[in-house]
Amino acid sequence: MSHRSGMPKPGAKPGFSPSKTDSTVDLTTYAVEHPELTGPRPVVHGPRTLMSQISVYAGVLLPLSALIAAVPLLWGKALGWADVGLFLVFYLITGLGVTVGFHRYFTHGSFRAVKPLRAALAIAGSMAVQGSVITWVADHRRHHAFSDTDGDPHSPWAFGTSPWALTKGFWHAHMGWLFERDVTNRVRFAPDLLKDRMIFRIHNLFPLWALATLLLPGIIGGLIGQSWWSFWTALFWAGLVRVAVLHHVTWSVNSICHMIGERPYASRDKAANFWPLAIVSFGESWHNSHHADPSCARHGVRRGQIDISARTIWIFEKFGWASKIKWPNAERFAKLAIVKD
Repeated sequence: MSHRSGMPKPGAKPGFSPSKTDSTVDLTTYAVEHPELTGPRPVVHGPRTLMSQISVYAGVLLPLSALIAAVPLLWGKALGWADVGLFLVFYLITGLGVTVGFHRYFTHGSFRAVKPLRAALAIAGSMAVQGSVITWVADHRRHHAFSDTDGDPHSPWAFGTSPWALTKGFWHAHMGWLFERDVTNRVRFAPDLLKDRMIFRIHNLFPLWALATLLLPGIIGGLIGQSWWSFWTALFWAGLVRVAVLHHVTWSVNSICHMIGERPYASRDKAANFWPLAIVSFGESWHNSHHADPSCARHGVRRGQIDISARTIWIFEKFGWASKIKWPNAERFAKLAIVKD
């Protein structure tokens, strides 16, 4: 990968510890079948296929188009309480699937989960339509390995620090990087998940989860309203629009939370805490705290910092579904603190 202006050279290693899983992919055979993966295991797997590129455009632009069309076309005309309720329910399920599942569990190993919860988190995260579980985790581990340096797939500082460079960088970090053809090397960044039989199966069924995330709200809405119109309004609001809103909240953590906000803890990048996104991102916008201690299960580590994802993990623990949770270590954060409490 070529070095971008304004970006220091990478030198960090991926921050994750693969867990013991059931093997479903022989990584040696996988590498032989994909010769570009041999040698030092490059950062990227290679270019996307045409169909993969088309699916990225469809997955990003269709929900976004629905969101743009929503206000002038349907506001006040085709929106009922059932649509609002389904929007909130599916936003909660899929949002926590990303934050608790894809991010804190699969990427960083912040806790251990029983097998049914493990499967549920992988499916719920997949229904956010932000990529399959293995693809998402590989991208995010790569982000932490090279955060705000050359190799980071979505740093807003990739092109320099001038006003135009930061404008271009914001677009790149927010969603522009999704349209680039390089695919993160899964063998390098997600070997544990490639070896996990159940997760690999869920990964391969990603098109099914993407379809289900649209049809389920529509079916439930249709049954509630007893009409096809109710089916279509629920599919639109709780399906397409909900996916688009969650997309932009997640992408804002990549863009806004690496540009503005508070940085109370030492980290090797520009990750910042941005409180206005705390609730809608389920605590992900306490991003400086997260980058200071990536495997910590709670990102909002200070008093008053709302972290719905951490509370969800706490509930899982109470039910016996989660264990060995890496809660914040006061002594460690005290050493990392730049601004003392």
